[in-house]
Amino acid sequence: MVDGTSRIMIEARGLSMFFGSFVAISDITFKIPKGQIVAFLGPNGAGKTTTMKILSGFVAPSQGEAWVAGYDLKTQRHEAARCLGYLPENGPLYDRLTPRELLEFFGRARGLNSRSLNHRIESMVAQTVIESVLDKPIGKLSRGYRQRVGMAQALLHDPDVLIMDEPTAGLDPNQIRDFRDRIVELGKTKTILISTHILQEVRAVAERVLLVHEGKLVFDGQAAELEKGSTLEQTFYRMTDYGRQQVSGAAEGGAV
Repeated sequence: MVDGTSRIMIEARGLSMFFGSFVAISDITFKIPKGQIVAFLGPNGAGKTTTMKILSGFVAPSQGEAWVAGYDLKTQRHEAARCLGYLPENGPLYDRLTPRELLEFFGRARGLNSRSLNHRIESMVAQTVIESVLDKPIGKLSRGYRQRVGMAQALLHDPDVLIMDEPTAGLDPNQIRDFRDRIVELGKTKTILISTHILQEVRAVAERVLLVHEGKLVFDGQAAELEKGSTLEQTFYRMTDYGRQQVSGAAEGGAV
């Protein structure tokens, strides 16, 4: 591992995932240094979630390699997990548990002793503002509170790396603003990869953008570069062939 701000905290090298003849992602390669907030941008079905699952150790790629905090996810998955907080788009929240029970469960699973666990739970409850729902069944919570509980779970062990898949999906405007503010604050001490198809999210939180389309990485650079000479929306449409797809769809519709 490399010390200092140049230390690479997330690395993907030639990641590909095949489901039979379907190619979900193909040859995805990038590095994210310590302390950077990166938006993983792309339309629905572009391969963002597949890549996230590989980087979080949930699935193994068909080809390629990945590292988190210098640990090889193929041979050092448990070591990598200790450095990683993962917030999936939907869950893993057990509806019958309360937030308190969920945090206690994950804390014990991560090997925190009683004293450390109690301290971390208190800290997460305060940071994510879930005290009012701490002893209510998760299944009865609103989408916004479920996301807060998910964030508390992901941050419980104070990881250096945070990976979040569509964290603001389904939230109302006030909840989205609060969540984005939280992400920016976390970015002061953690390396963050956040997947999204919401362009405003990029403007609000990201220093750097990885844009994927049809399973391939088509852009890797500063967010401001995507708006040179055009709007972010126009660049997104161009890089994801939106105009061509619309014309093709209209032609097919006329043929029917």
